[in-house]
Amino acid sequence: MALLSPSSYWRKVNPVGAISDFREVYKQAGTNRWRFAAAAAAMTFAVFMVMWQEEVRGPPPPPTVTIIKSWRADRSLEEIRRTNLENQREKERLAAEQAKREEDVRSIYKALGRASGMDVDAIEKQAAADRAAEEAAAKAAQAKITIAPASENE
Repeated sequence: MALLSPSSYWRKVNPVGAISDFREVYKQAGTNRWRFAAAAAAMTFAVFMVMWQEEVRGPPPPPTVTIIKSWRADRSLEEIRRTNLENQREKERLAAEQAKREEDVRSIYKALGRASGMDVDAIEKQAAADRAAEEAAAKAAQAKITIAPASENE
């Protein structure tokens, strides 16, 4: 009810003054007033047409996640080992396929580099040296990590 209280901002608004101001501006515009009105209407129409064509969709529904698979309670250790081996073989097969695809992509890029006039062998040697330096830095950082002894107060 704050908007309707006597001391509100809306009490000071006078539509009669706004209408008289509009009439005065309309008279001062002279013969160009229709051109300005048409230009304003065209711009407003154009803005609304652009907004009309925009399509906004809500966020996609969250994925359904299965956290725990249900297995038979009476599975034997041999069945568990067999399924683990099958899963490991499938994982290794997928990794081999991925490595093959990556090697194919590397060979394509090497062919493109050679066709472009680049020294592909030098670039490959530099990349190998960079990888070796990163691995050495990672090993050095790992060697510096030490486990602090637990305090007696804990």
